[in-house]
Amino acid sequence: MKISSLNTIESAHDDSIWTATWVPSDAGPPYLLTGSLDECVRVWNPDTLENIHTNSGHCLGVVSVAVHPSGRIAASASIDSFIRVFDVVTNNTVATLEAPPSEVWQLNFNPQGTTLAVAGGSSTAIKLWDTAQWQLIGTLSVPRPEGLKPSEKSNSKKFVLSVAWSVDGQRIACGSMDGTISIFDVARAKFLHHLEGHCMPVRSLVYSPVDARVLFSASDDGHVHVYDAEGKTLITSMSGHASWVLSVDVTPDGQAIASGSSDKSVRLWDLKMRTATQILNNHTDQVWAVAFGPPGRTDVRSCLLASVSDDKSIAFYQYS
Repeated sequence: MKISSLNTIESAHDDSIWTATWVPSDAGPPYLLTGSLDECVRVWNPDTLENIHTNSGHCLGVVSVAVHPSGRIAASASIDSFIRVFDVVTNNTVATLEAPPSEVWQLNFNPQGTTLAVAGGSSTAIKLWDTAQWQLIGTLSVPRPEGLKPSEKSNSKKFVLSVAWSVDGQRIACGSMDGTISIFDVARAKFLHHLEGHCMPVRSLVYSPVDARVLFSASDDGHVHVYDAEGKTLITSMSGHASWVLSVDVTPDGQAIASGSSDKSVRLWDLKMRTATQILNNHTDQVWAVAFGPPGRTDVRSCLLASVSDDKSIAFYQYS
């Protein structure tokens, strides 16, 4: 397995780019969706490097974008405390969801497309929104870990940064400022347990697309962890980045992961070898997001990878 650099779009936004995700398409190549502190969401064609749409519906920086499994609609979260749901093709607003009194940090649709999960920042909870009527249908509150000293039991330590759905849609994981990861049973709206091992904020989470038990995490402690989320077991801890690991994503076949870091690099990790097999230095500032695209049409073992950075650029790679 390897990653080959393809193209880079310099000055893709007017400010730092913090988030990216792919839009699947039945009609042509997948598009890339990016969100920036310049308050814009942009849609890109990776083949032509063309900016297809610019969505300027927020009044503060965009920190997370998510795409519905159908590829027809997407959602963007901003530090203005609003979530904007919009049509990817027409750019028309579908719904505006209010998050106050807490900001939104990260959001994700479930695999079935019926629910949007929103990491509620200082509200220390995950909000669940129905995607048919865009009504709030549930709140999953993150409990404090047992055994903390009274001085440690502050909500600021439980600030929720990241959220991920298992491939079967039965579990939600969320990562917090204090380094803990919380696992919930979605159907029962029940907290199950914490996963421990990180000692600093967990910025990014993603479940394996082939095993609903396996969860990957990225943390400011410089480590990428692989967990058995059901068995509450840390399978392995991988290190190599020189600074915070800000993002992690997994290949469609579940064989490798990529990570982006404030050390300005993107790393490809072989999960069987449990080591980084490639280091790419296409960026000149910290890498906020890495995102693998859907499998290729002619080779299902290959796909595109994108990374975005504080340097305002988007880098595209070929994974095979």
